[in-house]
Amino acid sequence: MEGKGKSDRHLTLLSDIDLAELSSVRDENDVFLSVYLPIGRKSDLNASYIASRSRDISKALGKDLSAVFGDTMEMVGEFLDGRPVPGERGRVVFASSRTGLLRKYRISVEPETRMVLDTSPFLLPLAMLQDEYEDLCLVLLDSRQARVMTVRSNILEDRERTKIDLMNKHKKGGWSQKRFNRLRRGAIHAFIREVASDLECIRQERMRGIIIAGPGEAKKMLAEELPKDLKDMVIGMVDTDIETPEGKLLSLAEEVAATDEREGEMRCVDELRAAIMKGEPASYGPGEVHTALTEARVRTLIILKGTSIPGWKCERCGRMVPGEAPPPECPACGGAPSVVDIVEEFFEMAETIGAFTEFVEDSPFLESLGGIAAILRY
Repeated sequence: MEGKGKSDRHLTLLSDIDLAELSSVRDENDVFLSVYLPIGRKSDLNASYIASRSRDISKALGKDLSAVFGDTMEMVGEFLDGRPVPGERGRVVFASSRTGLLRKYRISVEPETRMVLDTSPFLLPLAMLQDEYEDLCLVLLDSRQARVMTVRSNILEDRERTKIDLMNKHKKGGWSQKRFNRLRRGAIHAFIREVASDLECIRQERMRGIIIAGPGEAKKMLAEELPKDLKDMVIGMVDTDIETPEGKLLSLAEEVAATDEREGEMRCVDELRAAIMKGEPASYGPGEVHTALTEARVRTLIILKGTSIPGWKCERCGRMVPGEAPPPECPACGGAPSVVDIVEEFFEMAETIGAFTEFVEDSPFLESLGGIAAILRY
């Protein structure tokens, strides 16, 4: 199960990491190592952190699993210690010498430092990064030129550039002002239609939305020209100069996306509240949500950021109990229970059944429900 895709000397886009595949990987024993490291101003602390965590983990393991952990650390050591590549701000690795799993990612955003050994890859931090840095389409245009760009993992990339130029023809050809204005209006509308056509390709891509930026009325003209499905994807229009630097464009896109994300979170919480009030399919609290996930009835899992629910799980039979320390053996099957974060387990279950997960930054209502809830399919 060696890492897929590009060489580990290249950046990996967050949206290219398949969480559903990784969430299906597990073992009865703590054999999966997950490491998240910031690269840059905090990277000087990485070596001491890894050494300290390695000692602590080794002490907590039995002889056999300690040897497996040592072999796993040998698999990832060179990657964790390697020199950064341009644009790299984080490094993530999932590995297990017992199963042969090895996934190595250099990413362009900074994760929190974590090192976990568990019965499955620790995916929740990566899922939250994917939620925070969803792919966007950014269009910068005026009535004469346009740039179609994507923002992926906080990286701005050009996709298309389009221009029209009637001014030189007017100067050289001696057109009357009236005729020139008529031709100019026609050329602008044709130009806007061309830009709209350039956006058709994003239907096949998983984009959070489209942001239209620039001076004047061209933004509104483009939005009106888009077919309904693409028009529904427009999450904001921003007045800015056509020569706005890329750094400023990226900041503008982040602001619009953050506002849209917050509005989406509130809509999700409002839908949950309405479902509970009306007696429609919904669940909240660890027990109810676990039952709904086990029965594959969850449409949207809703997690309040920062929520952690301790508990235990038997990897042999899947029994999960929140809020309790693990017994010596599972009362259902005699298997060996392990300490887990119930929220992480719920997220992995949601990925497995194809449910959507919404991470909510702040909600007193969701907090009153224990920080975890679900809108159900039935």
